[in-house]
Amino acid sequence: MSQYDVAAYIWPAYTGDEKRSRIFWPEGMGEWQSVKSAVKKHPDHTWPRRPLWGYPNEADPYVMEGQIKCALDHGVNVFIYDWYWYDRRPFLENCLNDGFLKAPSNKEMKFYLMWANHDAGQLWDKRNSSDTETVVWLGSQDEKEFRILASRVIQKYFILDNYYKIDDKPIFMIYDVPNFVKGLGGVQKAKEALDWFREEAVRNGLKGIHLQFALWSPAVTNISGVDGGKDVPAEEFSSALGFDSLTHYQFVHFVDVNRNYEEILPDVQKEWEKIDRDFDIPYFPHISVGWDNNPRFNTYVQPEMKNTPPENIQKGFEMAKAYADSHENQPKLITVNSWNEWTETSYLEPDDINGYGYLEAIRKVFKG
Repeated sequence: MSQYDVAAYIWPAYTGDEKRSRIFWPEGMGEWQSVKSAVKKHPDHTWPRRPLWGYPNEADPYVMEGQIKCALDHGVNVFIYDWYWYDRRPFLENCLNDGFLKAPSNKEMKFYLMWANHDAGQLWDKRNSSDTETVVWLGSQDEKEFRILASRVIQKYFILDNYYKIDDKPIFMIYDVPNFVKGLGGVQKAKEALDWFREEAVRNGLKGIHLQFALWSPAVTNISGVDGGKDVPAEEFSSALGFDSLTHYQFVHFVDVNRNYEEILPDVQKEWEKIDRDFDIPYFPHISVGWDNNPRFNTYVQPEMKNTPPENIQKGFEMAKAYADSHENQPKLITVNSWNEWTETSYLEPDDINGYGYLEAIRKVFKG
């Protein structure tokens, strides 16, 4: 396989179209509100940063049309949408439904879903983000609710021609597997729910489902400001539940990111090597562009990834390409955090510091 599938995560909160989002961002522009108010927290801090494209509504199909074209031009050909289900209904889904899927060129770009099934707390509300105890909505779901949401994603998304598939099976990533198991009532019941999910996909004319496990690490526990921060014993769950592949969502989940980017990459490489030894299903290499969650807080918080110019991030992309090339028996899929995680300072979209530098780094590595 010669083509690289570079898949960037999408944080679908840069729109105020969904009324429920205003409990976190009352100005009606989604989390752009926190980006606009971000300030320098110490003399060497690289905030404030400003998006070159301004603060557009990413649930607008004409906004997403330009983003699709730009992504494809630079070698990003898959979007992974963070997808939420809280309080018996979807949350922030309009960014995908009204923006991406109504953009004239959406069929030129593949997409798939990562079910971000962590509990929702006060993190998104800058006024109360220091409150790490309050739970606004639970991310765990019981069997009845899981069947409702699973049927929805099959019928609304999996059947679309541009939904990303491996072996003709649509990928569905689960972000917080322990929380999934908790909601279903244990490993056995979770396995039965996933078996039903696959069977339901077949009943809807698909060849099954490719289940993807979002890896964490026991080395990183309860980091302030990280959604759902916890230990994840992946070896225990992935085999028992029948997952088909693994990837990561963010470097902060498995390595110490409170240092320079070039110091982080060797530890990422070691983690990939460990995964190759410990798991018997494919791992798709992941690269994060950065980590600094300070735009969500009024006071300074760590960790803060430092020294992240495009030339350093390019080294990460080169490392991922080499991993993909050395695993010839699996698709050349690379996941990237992220297209637009501005409040976590991990984005590919152009800014006033690096311009289009991150996107140019991807193009250099994956398009030559």
